[in-house]
Amino acid sequence: MKEKIAKLLIILHIFLFAACKNIAPPEPFGACPTPQQVAWQRMEIIMFCHFGPNTFSGAEWGDGTEAEDLFNPTALDCRQWATVARQAGMGGIIVTAKHHDGFCLWPNPHSTHTVAQSSWHDGKGDVLRELSDACTEAGIAMGVYVSPWDRNAPTYGSEAYNETFRLTLESVLSQYGASDSKGRRRIFEQWFDGANGEGPNGKRQTYDWPLFNATVARLQPDAVIFSDVGPGCRWVGNESGEAGETCFSTLNSDGFTPGAGSPGTVILNRGDRDGQHWIPAETDVSIRPGWFWHENERPKSLDELLHIYYTSVGRNSLLLLNVPPDRRGLIATEDSIRLLEFRGALDSIFSTDLAQKGVIDASNTRGGWRGKAFRASNLLDSDFDSYWTTDDSVLTPVLTLTFEQPATFNRVMLQEYIPLGQRIEKFCIAYTDTDGRRHRLTEGTTVGYKRILLTPTVTARQVQIKIEKSMACPVLNRIGLFMDEITNTKQ
Repeated sequence: MKEKIAKLLIILHIFLFAACKNIAPPEPFGACPTPQQVAWQRMEIIMFCHFGPNTFSGAEWGDGTEAEDLFNPTALDCRQWATVARQAGMGGIIVTAKHHDGFCLWPNPHSTHTVAQSSWHDGKGDVLRELSDACTEAGIAMGVYVSPWDRNAPTYGSEAYNETFRLTLESVLSQYGASDSKGRRRIFEQWFDGANGEGPNGKRQTYDWPLFNATVARLQPDAVIFSDVGPGCRWVGNESGEAGETCFSTLNSDGFTPGAGSPGTVILNRGDRDGQHWIPAETDVSIRPGWFWHENERPKSLDELLHIYYTSVGRNSLLLLNVPPDRRGLIATEDSIRLLEFRGALDSIFSTDLAQKGVIDASNTRGGWRGKAFRASNLLDSDFDSYWTTDDSVLTPVLTLTFEQPATFNRVMLQEYIPLGQRIEKFCIAYTDTDGRRHRLTEGTTVGYKRILLTPTVTARQVQIKIEKSMACPVLNRIGLFMDEITNTKQ
């Protein structure tokens, strides 16, 4: 009899195991990110470094007539840049290898307006080489801003210039970048500005964007290409540090071009609900009033930086924070101190996830009792690739967090598992207080990679999250509750 029971239990176990294994994950929905775009978004914050002749002239846009000897940093140390970026939790650095004035921070053989024509290091200096090595040593990524507008190049405004710019891109993309494990130089992001003004001959250029993008793809296939319309990531539509409260990572970019031919700033800010391409938003903003270093300017306050974090990373965008090196070629002390304060504040705010102290239930789990791979408890772990989802037909599920001891918080974080696409269009959050009374706390539209909602400080025995509208079965990989006692602006 015992042997029969044991055999039955083994058969039942095998049956249950097979039944659980047969629950298929949801199909990807709509446009989805590449692995490179996912890795890019998970970096969350990147350092931008505007550096060049403008650093010494005090201009924001040089006119291309600056003497090459104007560029003369007295103590350039790219290792200091990389160290500050790494300590501030930034995943990489993008440098202005060539701004609109046409001056190149490397000895570009296709230009006569470069460090090679300056007296800095007797014409043998190379900022990109130093930054490549520094990023490799610090274990962070390197990207480049190469402006197609060139106010110095004599061929600007003619078809010949497009070929010159292609060769310029090749010069950068074939020899610079942080080294990977195999010693190959990698550029993680190619930053294209859509600015298109007059060159030295008074003419404007018709940019060959297909040629430029193809050159990047050929030489750096893993690079995410930035412009107003991607194809890798898009401008958020402003320089104030604010993504849209509704922010889709998808965009209908066909027929548009960077610059004057791009969609309106409202569309760039929010994306397109039915966008055919995955082109997530990148929010570029400077730690100082200007993009280049100016002696009379000071960095933003800690409170301002935290606000920017919430309105960029907290709204499904990557934050590209400009920190301009000074005339020595160093990140200014006051800027580096502020960055470390910023990182310390973020670490403090998000170090304790109060949601993990609760028990979570879902009104529906994909596959029911068989869907262990998709259970709600996945929302409380730290594994990016584990997630909760529902049956395909269930678009408005409810998640409930219950606490044995009440939780006090003022930040709610939601994350969609973006490798399967962006799905959620509307949600609301309610809570039950210590007296058993239920209150509506907040609501939102899109989630995407990360959504952080700022709420009043509340103490709850239960928190309920309802997906009110979703284009396909919702797929979430994280829910978090946090207490921010640092930011002055609580909502």
